[in-house]
Amino acid sequence: MMEYIIICPLVFIAGFVDAIAGGGGLISLPAYLIAGLPPHYAIGTNKFSACMGTIIVTYRFLQKGFINLQYVVPSIFTALTGSWLGAKLALTVPTNIFKSLMLVIIPVTAFFVIKTKTIENTKPPFSPAKSIFFSTVIALIIGIYDGFYGPGTGTFLILLLVYEARLTLKEAAGTAKVINLSTNVAALTVFLSSNSVMFPLAIVASLFGIAGNYIGANYFINKGKGIARPIIIIVLIIFLVKIIYDSFM
Repeated sequence: MMEYIIICPLVFIAGFVDAIAGGGGLISLPAYLIAGLPPHYAIGTNKFSACMGTIIVTYRFLQKGFINLQYVVPSIFTALTGSWLGAKLALTVPTNIFKSLMLVIIPVTAFFVIKTKTIENTKPPFSPAKSIFFSTVIALIIGIYDGFYGPGTGTFLILLLVYEARLTLKEAAGTAKVINLSTNVAALTVFLSSNSVMFPLAIVASLFGIAGNYIGANYFINKGKGIARPIIIIVLIIFLVKIIYDSFM
């Protein structure tokens, strides 16, 4: 019962944050670990609840027209490819290398977001073909990152899709959810095949995650531009603190 009391409220908060700006895993995964689950069960059970919540957000964004299928379909394939390559890379390259890179990338990204007044592309949009090309490349690169390490994937996707593929914030959020869902499903299949998901806890936590995702998605739909930037900054700071803690403790 204590596991449920610790995990479920935090998974709800993670779902709310993830629907708006990504990075919900920075809250939900530590919740499973704090509750005492072994690492592989914590990761597998977290992937299950994250996938269920992301499905809800993706469907909600699709209803509102935030997901442009011509951008998304090619990105799904490159995201799955990248996630597979990242998982293979994780078997040969120490995770500390990626963490060291993140110690540089995250402060630079946070500074850029703080300096920018709004998370919205102010440059002329690309042609559809050019935006599709950049979206697929971004999906491949972040897919590799998600397969190898993972935390903050949704946040990085939104930022890159806005500033590099020149999508609107809402288009970027919708596209990011589909890409993130693809990489999560690929990872979840691995954990399911190794029996690393605690189903009773995963199902109950999923209900809280779905509620958080649904409320967060509705909040983003109504107040997306105003709330996205501060939450992205908070997520990046939490991510940086977590990496520093993991590196030195």
